[in-house]
Amino acid sequence: MPKQNRRSFLKGSGMAILPAFIPATALQAAGNIQAHYPGNEDPVLFFGDGIMFEPTPYLAELQKMNSLQPIERDRYGTGGAVAALEKQFEQITGKEKAIFMPSGTMANQLAIAALSGDNTKVFVQDTSHVYRDEADAAQSVFNKRLMPLAKDKTWFTAEELKQAVETLKDQEVFSSGIGAISIENPVRRTDGRMIPIEEIRKISEYCRGNNIRMHLDGARIYMASAWSGTSIKEYASYFDTIYISLYKYLGASAGAVLCGEKTVIEKMPHLIKIHGGSMYGNWTNAAMALQRLNGFEDRMKETVKRSAELFALLNQDNELKVIPLDNGTNIFTLELGKKIDGKKFRDKLRDAYNIRIAMPNAKNQVYLMVNETILNRDNSALAQAFKEAIKAGS
Repeated sequence: MPKQNRRSFLKGSGMAILPAFIPATALQAAGNIQAHYPGNEDPVLFFGDGIMFEPTPYLAELQKMNSLQPIERDRYGTGGAVAALEKQFEQITGKEKAIFMPSGTMANQLAIAALSGDNTKVFVQDTSHVYRDEADAAQSVFNKRLMPLAKDKTWFTAEELKQAVETLKDQEVFSSGIGAISIENPVRRTDGRMIPIEEIRKISEYCRGNNIRMHLDGARIYMASAWSGTSIKEYASYFDTIYISLYKYLGASAGAVLCGEKTVIEKMPHLIKIHGGSMYGNWTNAAMALQRLNGFEDRMKETVKRSAELFALLNQDNELKVIPLDNGTNIFTLELGKKIDGKKFRDKLRDAYNIRIAMPNAKNQVYLMVNETILNRDNSALAQAFKEAIKAGS
């Protein structure tokens, strides 16, 4: 199936015409996610890594939190909900210190710059966000030279890295030193595919043996953790620093957290300030993420289990085939029978059952992106809805 740009993915879902595209309230006491969508049942969204709130439900959720326990504000990222969130991520990652960042790009770039010091070369995946999606910040702002490996692939191997490092002295006259290795896992540009943990271990062992620092762009590391069974703490243990997004699946409207050893993280407040990222108040994002972190790993484990069971049910129908991606996380390919009208199929799921998928392509294929909204409905009801959608599209 052709690769899809996630930023344009939602256009095919048929939701662009609806004003209430992704409004939702957060987790209820029963563990289900309630959302303000048309229809009588809570939505199941087969796109995105998690819930993204519209302003009204976002404010309502903050108000609900505040009524139970007053939210404490921070000042320039110090104290209050921000400090509580940072402490939580220190425990989750096992790192000495954590710091709130306004964006993932800033977290990646400042981490790489701090780890590299005066050395300029940074090895990255060709498909990585750092290399492809951060406006050449490493080169233009931080004077780092990104060295891409594994063209169009999800990962490079430890052997490929070793070869690249060891041949540098024969390829270049002037040595400027290797500053760091940056790895994204899972990789957005390869449809959420992840790097095998065995390869990460080998890369980490090689880097530590050669005094090369490592940064993990773990924006979606919770997806990799849920589908691989490897804990966040273990992933983090192989790297000097790790960044985790607050908005991709934790409900915040923006923000990131960078974790690492004290000597690195203590440099960050000054670096954030001089690069224009120091904001007076960050509590609205920190409080939301802190609330949704509670029980999130357990909900993701249940999401993996439920999705596997659901797709097994769907694959019993000759008109449907759900296929996992190799080394995939929460993205699956759904193939519809050739005689099914993809638009009618999608519209039936949306209008009758409040189940949202993107528009199938010309080959009658569509990505199903699994997130915790699958917990809003039991699998028997979801399977029956898909059967009725097949009838509508036949």
